[in-house]
Amino acid sequence: MPKPQQFSPDAHARLAAEYEDLTTRGRIDIARKIETARELGDLSENGDYHAAKEEQGKMAGRILHLEALLLDAVIFEGPTGDGETVTTGAVVTVLYEGDDEPEQLLVGSIEEHRGDLMVVSPGSPLGSALLGSAPGDEVSFEAPGGTLTASVISIDG
Repeated sequence: MPKPQQFSPDAHARLAAEYEDLTTRGRIDIARKIETARELGDLSENGDYHAAKEEQGKMAGRILHLEALLLDAVIFEGPTGDGETVTTGAVVTVLYEGDDEPEQLLVGSIEEHRGDLMVVSPGSPLGSALLGSAPGDEVSFEAPGGTLTASVISIDG
């Protein structure tokens, strides 16, 4: 059984609003598109109909995904720790061994994305290695190309 997703109040509210919109207005809009396309005649060669059905399928998939995310969601207020160690919701600046430029990462769900920050799941090899670390710590994790090491430079909320 998958672990519940952790979301900030803002992300949870945004996902809940998207779910509500898709299950109400979205379903009505797509039903109208399908009905309008049906009125055009032969469905076997009706591009509008096939496009609307494809859109309906994608929307149904997103609804199921949102249901799964929201079902057992845990809402947290900001980073879940003391600000001195990496926890879910923290923005971490790391410097990979051999690199010259540090990189900022948000440790959390992809649904928590903020601007241009790269999001790292707490369950990923890097996310798992970062959890509990503090500025000055070095963490190592397995990547497809082998073991990588990164230094934790700072932790922000």
